Amino acid sequence: MKHRQPGLPVLRKQQLTYAALLMLRSSLLVLMLLLARAVAAQPVPAVLDATLSGYDYPFAVGMLPLKLEGQPLRMAYMDVPPTARPNGHTVVLLHGKNFFGAYWVETIRALTAAGFRVVVPDQLGFGKSDKPDIHYSFHQLARNTRQLLDTLGVKKAVVVGHSMGGMLATRFALLYPETTEKLVLENPIGLEDYRVGVPFQSVDQAEATERKSTEASIRKYHATYYPHGYPAAHDQWLLPLAAQTKSPDFGQVARANALTFDMIYQQPVCYEFGQVRVPTLLIIGQDDRTVVGKGLINNPQVLAAMGQYPVLGKRVAGQIKGAKLVPLAGVGHIPHLEATPQFLAALLAFVKP
Repeated sequence: MKHRQPGLPVLRKQQLTYAALLMLRSSLLVLMLLLARAVAAQPVPAVLDATLSGYDYPFAVGMLPLKLEGQPLRMAYMDVPPTARPNGHTVVLLHGKNFFGAYWVETIRALTAAGFRVVVPDQLGFGKSDKPDIHYSFHQLARNTRQLLDTLGVKKAVVVGHSMGGMLATRFALLYPETTEKLVLENPIGLEDYRVGVPFQSVDQAEATERKSTEASIRKYHATYYPHGYPAAHDQWLLPLAAQTKSPDFGQVARANALTFDMIYQQPVCYEFGQVRVPTLLIIGQDDRTVVGKGLINNPQVLAAMGQYPVLGKRVAGQIKGAKLVPLAGVGHIPHLEATPQFLAALLAFVKP
């Protein structure tokens, strides 16, 4: 005769209770994200200057003084303390080329709620930072970021980069492995060498194109980030860029955009992934087909072969020793905006101390 093992009903009840708590926690996270999204959406002025004066970021903005090529400059950043019990770790979030630090708002809230300190710079040439006419390089941007961390007393950090920020994060990890606790690449550009398939254009040619930018042209480009439909919520990150095109000092923005395009084109990191020596996570939206300079490509076969993120993600994950790849099906170029819960689940699981 089989005897029922004592305690099984109690154990089953505990399991159900734990599952219910997990479901409740997930529901609260989604609610928190929805509330954060509502808070982040603010009226955008019709005209904004080169440094987004009059546009409020979700957290306090500090300024790091720099001097490059004889010019005194200011680099904007947010330094957000944990909202839960501090775990003693810091995460650095690096923005993409057509963005600025504020678009990380939901990621910042989730990380600080998990006990992390979060540092979010606007690189020179972007957001609230100055837009100098200088030689831009990923090496210099990485050095500026390291100087920011040194100034803030951060000895080691998890470095997260999206799009262009992924190229910068890679360069940072290569230059400063002792400072890079972990590396996270979210749909980074630069997984391939754009010089192979994208025709060259001079900085002046790129600037001339940038000076013609309008809200309509910016909207058309940003729509490519969402292959399954542009969400109205994305306007909060698009409209500030559109407002800059109407400012008398938009020429500074256009010039910086052209110079940083040239930086991306001329300074590939794709040949150095095998040299990365820090724990690495790639989060790749599988429907992303971003190619920097795609509009310059005339050969349909070349165009079809580039920007294949499912292939590129697997290849790079294989090149970085021990790298973990999280593919997100049905997601485009910006997982942290398009698929926030999935992105945060992957991110938080990886960065957990």
